[in-house]
Amino acid sequence: MNKAIFTIFFGVCCCCFSVQAQRIKGSDTVLPLTQELSERYLREHPSSEIVVTGGGSGVGLAALPENTTDIAMASRRIKFGEKMKFAQIGLTVSEVIVAYDALAVVVNPTNPVDRLTREQLEAIFRGKITNWKEVGGDDRKIVVYSRETSSGTYEFFKESVLSNKNYMSSILSMPATGAIIQSVRQTKGAIGYIGLAYLNPYVKALAISYDGGNHYALPSVENAFDGSYPVVRPLYYYYDAKKEAQVAPFISYILSQEGQKLVREEGFVPVKRDDEQEERSKE
Repeated sequence: MNKAIFTIFFGVCCCCFSVQAQRIKGSDTVLPLTQELSERYLREHPSSEIVVTGGGSGVGLAALPENTTDIAMASRRIKFGEKMKFAQIGLTVSEVIVAYDALAVVVNPTNPVDRLTREQLEAIFRGKITNWKEVGGDDRKIVVYSRETSSGTYEFFKESVLSNKNYMSSILSMPATGAIIQSVRQTKGAIGYIGLAYLNPYVKALAISYDGGNHYALPSVENAFDGSYPVVRPLYYYYDAKKEAQVAPFISYILSQEGQKLVREEGFVPVKRDDEQEERSKE
């Protein structure tokens, strides 16, 4: 399946009636989840049509006033400046949180370092710590990878991990999560960050501490849900309030028990626990 663009058409006699395609665009983090949810939704609603594309949170939000998307996927909250631009053209944007995502800090699997504090991460991504031996690793230069500036993941990491300080000037910006995974896999001294759902055996996730090293936790759905893993963010859908009737059925499906169960299965954190999770937590 092509992850860059995903179009589903259902219904043998589509030419016999008019179907208004629902266009969803934006965050590459939210992209695989929306793709899977769209496929499941359309199995139950074969007369519908949904087109899902990525490009980043900023791209999705910029498409709203241009009317080239009906829903903007975002892994960060809408900025004040974006709200002001929308208000100037009379566009009222509605916001809904559809899931949460744990952001995993990843290194090459051969790297002996398995945990870092937030302060150490800040120093690494700001260029203050440049060699792995400074944090208990091998004598090897740290190669730092990041998402590009239009990415909501870039914005969130800067806010949560760097305390809104600037990244190092020599940071290597990647256009997509897959590029970060490939780079970290191929570079022994590399470090980067990706959404939890993208974790695979080719990179190693680090345990992170936000309390100076007293408690560390690895990224997982359970650790994100119970708050033990600290690098967690909401994932948003934004849409023109005038299109409420058009987008409501699909959004309602995502927030349903069935939809939120799928959210968990895809490696994301549900908005609320389902009955099965509640039973497991009591065991």
